[in-house]
Amino acid sequence: MGRFETEILTQPPNMELLKNLSGQWVDKVRQRKSLKQIILDMDSSVSPTYGNQEGTAYNGYFQCTCYHPLFCFNQFGDMEQASLCNGNVHSADNWQSVLEPIIARYRSSGIPRFFRGDAGFADSEIYRFLESEDYFYAIRLKGNNILQGHITHLLTRPVGRSPNKPIVVYHSFRYRAASWSIDRRVVAKIEWHAGELFPRIGFIVTNLRWKHSNVVKFYNKRGTAEQWIKEGKYALNWTRLSCHDFVDNQVRLQLFSLAYNLGNFLRRLALPKRVQEWSLRTLRVKLIKIGAKVVKHSRYVIFQIAEVLVSKRLFHEILECIHQLKPVPNGYG
Repeated sequence: MGRFETEILTQPPNMELLKNLSGQWVDKVRQRKSLKQIILDMDSSVSPTYGNQEGTAYNGYFQCTCYHPLFCFNQFGDMEQASLCNGNVHSADNWQSVLEPIIARYRSSGIPRFFRGDAGFADSEIYRFLESEDYFYAIRLKGNNILQGHITHLLTRPVGRSPNKPIVVYHSFRYRAASWSIDRRVVAKIEWHAGELFPRIGFIVTNLRWKHSNVVKFYNKRGTAEQWIKEGKYALNWTRLSCHDFVDNQVRLQLFSLAYNLGNFLRRLALPKRVQEWSLRTLRVKLIKIGAKVVKHSRYVIFQIAEVLVSKRLFHEILECIHQLKPVPNGYG
């Protein structure tokens, strides 16, 4: 992309349109496949920097000089919204600019809505906002002495030889931190592993009314968001933000997000079921970025294609899936 095109996209109105374009594409996909529920996973990541770039800073958690982008995915791996942040900010910094437009798009959907986040998003403002929008949430809490006090009776090591499988105990209680205006439910998970003297303990704050174990299982699935971030890094190199100006790198991140969504839409909507688990890197190598050599003879031309190419049958199946994606009338199906 040339400098002129970049300058146009960095203008505030154009930047706002660019940031919202991913969500508009996701809405188009919703016209193809109606949703029974929406699950939002928010997470931050690291984009290492190697020069004197605006907004770059040393981050003690990642132990490098970097940017600290923020991402929000739905349960299908679609990128709902992304935002570039300075390298030394908290994980949940600027969460409103990412989450609020997404919440607004699904507000009238009439389907169950959920949110998951790690301990970086354990913030009373986020809880209040999600509760006011009728979202169910499961967010990890960092342990402290008060939380530990609620599970003291579960911290006695089980008698006898530890089995090969961990001994897992769940507990639920009401808790109110100093910054909270109301009590909230906290689910604790205590795991005793063979060969370990102390248990592994985790806390989740939630407004879900499910069984303790089901809340933990639901939260644990947010790990897929980390996998999608890794796919973006490895398949698209979206951490390669090498411009000097912060706003230019913001544009690059948004364009990377659009490219990621195109790949994920292709995987979701146009791949046969037997290969829908392909990673974006596999999709790129086997279907999109195919190496070939053209050999010309006097009477014919030979295309020598890399062995990783998909089979002829699979290629035709993919084309058939794409052909079935016909336009639909306005409104969600």
